[in-house]
Amino acid sequence: MPLVPLQADILGPDYRVETISLPPDDEGPVVATLVKLEPARPTGRAVLHVHGFADYFFHTEYAQWWAARGYTFYALDLRKYGRSLREHQTPHYVADLAEYFAEIDLAWWRITTRDGHRRVIASGHSTGGLTVPLWAHERRPDELAALVLNSPWFDMQGAAWLRSPAARLAIERIGTSRPRQQIPRRISGVYGRSLHRDHGGEWDYDLTWKPLESRPVHVGWLRAVRRGHAMLHAGLDIACPTLVLSSARSHFGEQTEETAATHDIVLDVQQIRHWASSVGRHVTSVAIEDAIHDVVLSRPHVRARAYDALATWLDAWVRPDADRAGSDEEDGEGHDPDHGDHGA
Repeated sequence: MPLVPLQADILGPDYRVETISLPPDDEGPVVATLVKLEPARPTGRAVLHVHGFADYFFHTEYAQWWAARGYTFYALDLRKYGRSLREHQTPHYVADLAEYFAEIDLAWWRITTRDGHRRVIASGHSTGGLTVPLWAHERRPDELAALVLNSPWFDMQGAAWLRSPAARLAIERIGTSRPRQQIPRRISGVYGRSLHRDHGGEWDYDLTWKPLESRPVHVGWLRAVRRGHAMLHAGLDIACPTLVLSSARSHFGEQTEETAATHDIVLDVQQIRHWASSVGRHVTSVAIEDAIHDVVLSRPHVRARAYDALATWLDAWVRPDADRAGSDEEDGEGHDPDHGDHGA
């Protein structure tokens, strides 16, 4: 595989970026994009982060937090998202979440084989927090040290009938016959406005890549997500330590600036906590008071608590001197993955 020199990213000269070519699909050429931030003192450890729906990587504070601890930070803009979106493509559309495994595999090769990192933490937010465990369960890479899942999408939020067998059958049938049919939905834009600095939020990002009103949802894509949910609910077998972060509360009623800034108004946090232990053998679930859907974009004092929780978990369970996660069962210190905290 020919190596192409990394270029400066839109986030600044400290961030380097490369395009990953993928096999074309029925819409034409397909690429993914890998962004990289080097620590001042590399340790041989790394993080690979995967974003959520209608999203892309712009989380510089999150990257810098890991880099300050010696981790080389990588973020993957999946096909048809952010830096990887091309004019001929339907944004974010795939018919199977396993389609994303190709770019995760190629990113993993770059991180472990090309760049030589021996221990890698996989990180995912929202839909990425579902895709990453599915990939880890399927691939089981030796270098996988841990998972960090930020408000992972573990189930269909909303009324109970949306999770009924009849609804699942309808999604399957329509998703098969008319996969690109859009699902009508109302998006207030409150969540997006609560984030973007031009609308009262703190963060600067490209509104063409992460629109205030989100993106259209297609039935074929939702079918792929619901199949992913079913696999998770059946139980995955991931041995490495997993941290699941979420807000303490969701709010789906009338939205205000304050509810958007102190609740998850996108996903149901009770569902996240209910299904957290289905990820694997060693899962710690932590609810952060007043956090939003993307926990690391919460208000400064809230995300400080989230980073404290992340640091505590990292120090307790992800030992930098271990050759492989879960290899400490003989040292008597309780690091067997079967002896973890199973969040509920």
